[in-house]
This record gives sequence, C-alpha cells and structure tokens, in this order.
Amino acid sequence: MASPTVTNARSVSEPTTLRQDANTESSTGAASTIDTEHISVNDDPRQWSPARKTTTLWIVSLATMVSALASNIQNPSNSLIEADLHATSSQVSWTMAAFLFPQGNFPLLWSTASEIKGRKPVYLVGSALFVVGNVALALSKTIEVMIGMRALQAAGSCAAMAISAATLADIYDTHERGTMMGIFFAAPLLGPALGPILGGSLSQAFDWRACFYFLLVCSAVVFLSFLILFKDTYRRERSPTYCSAFQRHASKERVRSPNESIIAGNESSKDQTPVKDAEKQLQSLEYISAVTSKTGLDDVKLSFKDINPFPPYLRIVSRKNNVLILITNGLIFGFSYSLSYTCCRTLASQYGYRAFRIGLVLLWLGIGSIAGSVIGGRWSDRVLAKMMEANGGKCYAEMRLESSKLVMPWVPLSVIGYAWVCEKHVNVAVICVMLVLIGFTSTWMYTCTLTYLVDANPGRSCTAVAVNSSFRGFFSFVSVMIAVPLQDALGDGGLYSVWGGVFVMTELLVILVLRKGESWRKESEGPEFKC
Repeated sequence: MASPTVTNARSVSEPTTLRQDANTESSTGAASTIDTEHISVNDDPRQWSPARKTTTLWIVSLATMVSALASNIQNPSNSLIEADLHATSSQVSWTMAAFLFPQGNFPLLWSTASEIKGRKPVYLVGSALFVVGNVALALSKTIEVMIGMRALQAAGSCAAMAISAATLADIYDTHERGTMMGIFFAAPLLGPALGPILGGSLSQAFDWRACFYFLLVCSAVVFLSFLILFKDTYRRERSPTYCSAFQRHASKERVRSPNESIIAGNESSKDQTPVKDAEKQLQSLEYISAVTSKTGLDDVKLSFKDINPFPPYLRIVSRKNNVLILITNGLIFGFSYSLSYTCCRTLASQYGYRAFRIGLVLLWLGIGSIAGSVIGGRWSDRVLAKMMEANGGKCYAEMRLESSKLVMPWVPLSVIGYAWVCEKHVNVAVICVMLVLIGFTSTWMYTCTLTYLVDANPGRSCTAVAVNSSFRGFFSFVSVMIAVPLQDALGDGGLYSVWGGVFVMTELLVILVLRKGESWRKESEGPEFKC
C-alpha cells in the first residue's frame, strides 16, 4: 500500500500545509475541513499518465458491462429454462428477483471493504464469485439451485458496479469527471442492450446454458484483467475511514498528554468557539503531518465502528439533497427495467416477434442510452466550466445539475409518446425511434445526477454510489414485480403515461436540489466540496 514520501513532510505548526484551493467556495470554518481528496500521496493516481488512466477506465468499464449483461441475458431463454427444469413461470420470474436484490444491496458491503483494503482486492474477490456463480448456473439441474446461484452471481458481479465510480473519482479530478463518467456509464448500458440479442442467439444456436457459459468466459477475462493489468487506485491517506480513526486516536493521545494541547490555556474561556476552531485546526494539521510521514497511519487501528457499513449509509441518506437525488436515480432505473421487461411482452404478443428480433428492437434503447451518456457527460463538463468562469473560478456541486435542464422537457414527452405508440400498435420503426429518445434523454439525466452524487460527497463517493445501487435495486425490484399486473390492467398507454407523470415529479426534485442543495449541505456538515 502506498505511503507518501518523506520529502513532502512539513512542520505541524506550518498552517500552509492545509490545502486552500482558489477555485473552492469559501465559507466560515473552511480552514478546519480536511480535504482528504487532495492530500499529497505517493504515486498519486490523478497524476498517472493518460495511458494508465485509460487502461483503468477500460477495465472497469468492461467489468460493469459484463455485470450488466448478466442481468437480462437469460430473458429470451426463460421458456426453455421452464421446460428443461420443469419449473413454473413464477419460479422462473424469481430468478430475476433473486438477481436484483443482491445487486442492489451487496454494493454497500463491497464499498466498505474497498475503503479499508483497497479497490483491487474487492474487484478480485467479486470477480471470483461471479465466475463461480456462472459455473454453477451453467450446470444447474433444478430451478431452486438456479435461483440461489443467480443471487451468488449478482453478489459477485455487483462489486464492479459498486466501486467503479469511486475508482474513477480516485484518478480524475472534479472538472474531468463528467466526461469520464459519461464514457464509463456507456458500458453498463451496452450490457443490457446486447443481453437479449446474445441470449436469444446463443439459446437458438445451442441451448439456454450457453448464455451462462458465455458469461463464464467473460467473467474470467474480467478477473484476469484485474489480476494482471489493474493497478490499485486506493490510497488510505485519502480515505475518510482512516481519517476518522486517526482523529479519534489523536484525541485519545491529547487526553493522555494534556500539556501538549495548544488549547490548554483557553479552558477557562467563556467563549468556546475559538477553542473548537483551534481543536479542528489542530486535528487537520496533525492528520496532514501524519500522512506525510512514513509511519503516520501505521499506528491507527480500525475498530468495528470504522468498518460498520451502516453509519456511512445513514450519513448519506440523512442529507436531504442526497435523498432526493437517490430517489430520482432509483426511479430512472426502475423505469428502465420495467420498460425492457414489458416491451418484450408487447413485441411478442402484439407483433409476433421472437427472441432475436425482440433483442434487435431493444438494441435501439441501448444505442440511445449510450449516446445520452457520452454526450450528456461532455455537456455536463462544458456547462460546469462556463459556470465556474462566470463565478470567478469557484464552483459548488449543484452546478453539475444545470446541464440536466436541457433534456427535462423531453423525458416525460418521449415516455408518453412511447406509451401511445405501443398502445395503438403502430409500425415497429416508430417504437424504435421512441426507444432511442427515451434512452438518450433519461440517461443524460442519470449521468448528471450520478456525477452530482459523487461531487456532493467528496471522500465518500464509494459509499454514495453503493447507497445509490441500493436505491436502484429496490426500485428495480418493485418495478419488475408490478410491471406485468399494471400492463395487463392499464395497457401500455396507461402504464407509461403514469411513468411520464413520475418523471415530471423526479425533475421537480432535481430542480429543488439545484436551488436548495448547497444550503442543505452546509447545514448538514459545513463546506466540504472541493474542486
């Protein structure tokens, strides 16, 4: 594990060690905030060569694409699975539910582990479980085994989903993240787009087990890529977990040696505010001095309090700005799973399409999503740069959401348009056009909100993305379970008109965060966003 060089060390009494960025929004108490994201470290991932960064980007993108591919590659084969394993339709549907639940909730455990042991060990363990799950699925003899192994497959594959955004935050600074997030997020969108085509083709050419043998090969390639080519981006000096543990350790040391405290002479003061500020300043200087020495963090021992994943989870959801964005992201993903599931039924029942042709239609949703991710990410960085320039070089996290306003009118309109195109059974080419529009606009929105979530939680990006996965998993699970009953009761027109109204509500939530998010963040813990 990397530790900073001795030549970077400065005296504890030297206040200039604290980073004060010229382009960071200043406010009271900023000097006492430890900017863990920009602490000097040895072999700084943000100083890596473009080739090294690009290699990292492509490896994590491949891992997330394969992980996303696993979510729906079996869908065209469900009837074959039902016949071969003598299962009911309800049992086969549980194979999807068994995948979604761990995929949404295991990321919290993976993210916690990555903040303690590093990114690479988590990637390797998760990829290994993914390989084992695929082997077991390909050899399954009963539907019960298949349901259980789908859960294991999801638990392993979601490791890449959980910490990939944090990995990019490790190597790219704020002004670069929008573009890189857009490029990266195209990969997990490509997986679900290709899944039905690959699954249908493999099932027709061989049998349903070929889908999981294909995933086995892909997951093995991912495992070897992480083992051989991936260089860990984690630096414990920048981990809020170690920072918190160090501050607790330092506080105990000061209690044992009160004469060393710089605030000893202020104990009788009636106004305790200067005392508290001095304590925070001392903690900041002590931490920076520690991480710029060879053995600064070696004495820090993590306790259960430090590795317990639930307090970080609660810390994320306790902030109003985070909760509203998490709900928005969860609904976007819930809609996506509902759309792909019900679209397959509509094309099969109303248009007489078989698995391969259904996959070709859904490919247009993936094409639109990839375009929205890449273009939306670049536009997000462009808007952020212009707003920073207009604001004297200073920025705050909510600026990231400004770029989403461009597509807000088009998201509900495209969803409602799709609703009635399907309801009236018009030419399938029109459905393809509406799927492109839906994918483009909804993913543009998601790219902006996900990047905001990372920017608004500096030092906690991994936990924030894991909580985001939990919300996504919950809303996706619910959406899939209610999609068919609602489609049967309301038809495509009624179902997706309702979804259009839901998107109007989510856009109002984003606008609310855009207007109030900065003040909410300052209320919760003071300024912490660093550009």
